[in-house]
Amino acid sequence: MIAAIVRTAIVSLRRDRGALALSFILPVVFFSIFGVIFGGRRSTTPKVKVLVVDEDHSSAAHRLVQGLQEEGSLVVETRPAPGKGAKQPEYTAATAEDAVKTGTAPLAVIIPHGFGENPISFGPPDTHRPKIQLLEDSSDVVAPQVVSGLLQKIAMTSLPDVMAEQGLKYIDQFAGGLTREQRDRVEQSLGHLRNPQDSAASGSGNSSGGIVAVSTRAVIGQNKNDPMVSFYAAAIGVMFLLFTASGAAGALLDEAESGTLDRVLSSRVTMTTLMLGKLTFNSLLAFSQLVLMFLWGWAVFRLDLWSHIPGFIVMGISSAVAVAAFGILLASICRSRAQLGALSTLVILVMSSVGGSMFPRFLMPEAMQKAGLLTINAWAIDGFTKVFWRDEPVSHLWLQVSVLVATAVLLFGIARRVARRWEYA
Repeated sequence: MIAAIVRTAIVSLRRDRGALALSFILPVVFFSIFGVIFGGRRSTTPKVKVLVVDEDHSSAAHRLVQGLQEEGSLVVETRPAPGKGAKQPEYTAATAEDAVKTGTAPLAVIIPHGFGENPISFGPPDTHRPKIQLLEDSSDVVAPQVVSGLLQKIAMTSLPDVMAEQGLKYIDQFAGGLTREQRDRVEQSLGHLRNPQDSAASGSGNSSGGIVAVSTRAVIGQNKNDPMVSFYAAAIGVMFLLFTASGAAGALLDEAESGTLDRVLSSRVTMTTLMLGKLTFNSLLAFSQLVLMFLWGWAVFRLDLWSHIPGFIVMGISSAVAVAAFGILLASICRSRAQLGALSTLVILVMSSVGGSMFPRFLMPEAMQKAGLLTINAWAIDGFTKVFWRDEPVSHLWLQVSVLVATAVLLFGIARRVARRWEYA
């Protein structure tokens, strides 16, 4: 009897393709996605993009910049990407700070005037010593720590002669100095160290001794109550909007199964009008859900909502329309509520994991970041980040809004074409 019950359950599961997919396909898909993000043969930590400004133009500063450029875990830019055939000027401290504020890079390294006079020190901190400035976007807590540690390592590998000279100063100061013969040998060795071909070009590990003075300053997010509240309000909000929209769009399938859809289409209501009405209702429902999410964030987590109302409305409406069109498309493709539930769960969870609703995209490998741009989640989150994190005006949202609106039009057009099966049924 037990064997018969098991066989019956297996046959039932094989017939329910949705349950079968959720049981076996979805876990494999999620394992693959997070395996790409966190696993792999090589280190999956994405390269940190860094803007470098050399205000000193000394030999030591030049060698430090060269060491940063040769570091495999960094992507170093000293000037913006070239425009239409025109070479862009090098970054200055002001333009690099503006670039960090707009999200071009999470970090900028400013090598100040006077750095080359005393680049390395083994003694106690000197308040008068020029410090390398790290201008950071505080939403990325990883990049400043990575680059700060790498600066110490690169200073050791790219400025060995300076380290040796500093050591000689301490010997002269505390040990009585060297003999003439010893000093001649040291000078000869320093000559080899100053030759880039003879100096070490690589190293491992981070130096925690602080041989170069570094000062970190947040240029964006320093006055935010909670840096990640706005991000997760958008990320989680958009993911659940997708579930809400697909569930609400399932009313089309209910109406088709009950015969209500045939009676509606036999009246003056056309299929296009009906679907536009469904799209409008689902958009209003999604936008209302988003409003509730952000109001809760304001009331409980002190999210700064009221000073960003225009941007929130623009991004909220465009995101709601896009997810509503997505739900209409899923409902048009599926044949039953059960099929819609299985397909929507699979697709939405995959979109949310790749698009940044479950894990920030800027911490993903570059290939995954590009793949995320194929999802509604990524564009909506980017837009809300511009509004609530970077405090950018509504005019700067044109790209995100254009993509979301174009996506809504495309998905609705495909759904309308697929829905012709109900007109000729």
